[in-house]
Amino acid sequence: MIPGVMLVTGAYYPEISAAAVQCRAVAAALRGRADMRVLTTAVDPALPAVSTVDEVVVYRVHVDVASRASKIAASLRLAAHLLRARRSYAIVHVHGFSQKNVPVSILARLLGKRLVLSLHTAGQDEPRAAARRGPIASWAFRSADLVLSVSADLMARWTAANLPADRIRLAPNGVDTARFRPADDRERAELKRVLGWPVDRPVVLFVGFFSRDKRPDLLFRAWRRAAAAGLRSRLAFVGAKAAGYYEIDASLADEIRRAAAASGCADDVMFIDATHEIEKYYRAADVYVLPSVREAHPLALLEAMACGLPCLATRLPGSTDALVDDRVNGRLFPPDDEATLAAALQDVLADPAGARAMGVRARETVTARYDIGRTADAWLSAYRTVGTRQG
Repeated sequence: MIPGVMLVTGAYYPEISAAAVQCRAVAAALRGRADMRVLTTAVDPALPAVSTVDEVVVYRVHVDVASRASKIAASLRLAAHLLRARRSYAIVHVHGFSQKNVPVSILARLLGKRLVLSLHTAGQDEPRAAARRGPIASWAFRSADLVLSVSADLMARWTAANLPADRIRLAPNGVDTARFRPADDRERAELKRVLGWPVDRPVVLFVGFFSRDKRPDLLFRAWRRAAAAGLRSRLAFVGAKAAGYYEIDASLADEIRRAAAASGCADDVMFIDATHEIEKYYRAADVYVLPSVREAHPLALLEAMACGLPCLATRLPGSTDALVDDRVNGRLFPPDDEATLAAALQDVLADPAGARAMGVRARETVTARYDIGRTADAWLSAYRTVGTRQG
């Protein structure tokens, strides 16, 4: 068993982020092979400072993300906990790049701990973004013994900055393909009834934070175009919409609600809060859309594909185009291209048999390449590698 791995994250269960979901899934997959614990920030002050999640001990430092002072203080408290707990771990595995990385990286070096950094987020976990924070932040970004990148695009940005190619590995996100699995017609109809969705009309699904980069408003407008062409469906938005958590823009949901009411389709647009039972929504839906303009290796897209949904996604080089082969296992459309997205939606809604076949191939892609077991093995290999390095 790999001794003492401390996962340092920006969020963890029951709070939701893609990195948090991935850490929890890998920790479960590595149970018995790696001794793991979690140190995380938390925006909900009601969460306990220490708890156990799936047999993994989780330490929380509370933070107000609207306050720069609170974020700085939280970063220092993370480092202080690492200092106090120094005998319980040998490897620090930091997820994402933010203010926390500087004190955590400095302390890991002073304590002689091995340091692994996972790059999750396009536009944030990149050399240029780190450099904009100043020379110490840039050093922290470059200081890891080994870097794991979820996407080829983030890897390319690392090597383009003339950083050592032998210190970065591709470790794509993975999903539990037993949990995220297709529903047959009977199961889908029953799930729709349980969720209060119409059984006689297809449901188009969006999953994610309501941020401007996620473009839920673009999806709404494209969906309206498809409806105007006579293809009636319902639109379900699942995810956090309220301000107070990182990139969320609370005005987005209000804008969509007003536009839906003005166009007379308010009853066909559903808003669902973030949930830990997200697989129910994928398995009940008929089509999934990822309209984002910034992604690295979108976990929600993988989850939808694993559930056998026909998926429509923005074409993002080194990201979504690594997952979706256009018109084979899904559809790709140019960023912010409302008309092309609407046309793709019309095609999929008008051809259920063709959509189902795309969904089958999407599932095959995920089971072959992105099962959570492969991700867990990649993390375990990284821990073994840094554990053998000296100095």
